[in-house]
Amino acid sequence: MTSTLALLGGQPEVTAAGPHFEWPPIDDTTRAKVAAQLDAAVSLPGRSGIVADLEDGLQDYFGVRHAVTTSSGTAALHATYWAARIKPGDEVIVPAWTFHATASPLFHLRAVPVLCETRPDGNIDPNRVEELITPRTRAIMVTHLWGKPADMTDLVAVANAHDLVVLEDGSHAHGASITGQKVGTFGLASAFSLNGPKPLSGGEGGFVLTDDDDTYHRVITLAHYNKQAKTEIPEGHSLARFAVTGAGLKLRIHPLAAAIAHDQLARLDGYLSGRAEIARYLTGQLARIPGLEVTEMPEGVVPSWYGLTLTYKPDELGGLPIEKFHQALIAEGATEFDRPGSTCPMNQLPLYQHPTMLFPGHPNSHRRYEPGDFPVAEHAHAHTIKLPVWHREQDLALAERYARAAVKISDHHKELL
Repeated sequence: MTSTLALLGGQPEVTAAGPHFEWPPIDDTTRAKVAAQLDAAVSLPGRSGIVADLEDGLQDYFGVRHAVTTSSGTAALHATYWAARIKPGDEVIVPAWTFHATASPLFHLRAVPVLCETRPDGNIDPNRVEELITPRTRAIMVTHLWGKPADMTDLVAVANAHDLVVLEDGSHAHGASITGQKVGTFGLASAFSLNGPKPLSGGEGGFVLTDDDDTYHRVITLAHYNKQAKTEIPEGHSLARFAVTGAGLKLRIHPLAAAIAHDQLARLDGYLSGRAEIARYLTGQLARIPGLEVTEMPEGVVPSWYGLTLTYKPDELGGLPIEKFHQALIAEGATEFDRPGSTCPMNQLPLYQHPTMLFPGHPNSHRRYEPGDFPVAEHAHAHTIKLPVWHREQDLALAERYARAAVKISDHHKELL
């Protein structure tokens, strides 16, 4: 008898042609704005035009005094660390599970990323931070993984108790909030990505947020030499004399990326509202499926739903390996179900095991990382299945099919054992 499972010859649950999720949404309005920018300027060396419009919009949206766009989220993180005065030999506590660029710019500053165990949701565990603090510790960098805000109340309390700087990587979490306060506004500065699939996208790009004038001037010095530095850094400031050269780097956003991001910013809250509706449906359906566990959101926490993450429970399905379960999902046509790849526990990456291969003489001799060092993060990563979250009402029918695919595999898991 032919199995009902598509992997074993049955009919797939999802028959719509893929891809089933594309981001950012591009329409005629977006195209017109990009075309208009092509006619206006394809290079903006100062804070003017569409770049100024985007930065003004970001300041208003996040309620901060300064927003500085950059060429990428990685560049924004580099600028954030440099502006926060992270110097050679300083230690910065970072979550063990995040995208590597959260911490990799530290190597270029000859500073030391100190990996910290996470909670099962991937966000840094505030209860494990204090044990890592040494006289060399300068800052805590917090990632809001998959768009779910980290526990900023406890993290800020630990930082304040030890006179540490709080920095945020909000690259997954545009518009997410905790009791009404937006992610990216809890510390000295924050960095965001505008890369392709991010909740707010320009295709490529990034930005730094801060309320601190000196931090703002330092970001400009690192990333925007000459025109913008000469215009924005006040006369008499210690950095003003370096305006022409800055620190020697040019990390400007492209005006066409700024045009896309500016268009998307006006729609962001609408996107997030739609995602919340689809996420509410999906979590309600998926939470009832044996073999899958949905992370609950604490009271007052509003995620961006960059990704909806599920914890796979093999013991509930007779020990069926996650690889087989995921393979069955793909066979059912639910091809957007994914397992985290490069966003992984960083102790598994050669850069964090042997940084001196790329950065000779790096001062990390007292921090050596190997697989197995962070059992919570590593177990969670190995058992995570994630799904992008749609935002349109017409996407609900597809979300229903995806939920039915997961139910089907769970119900018939014995056929895969």
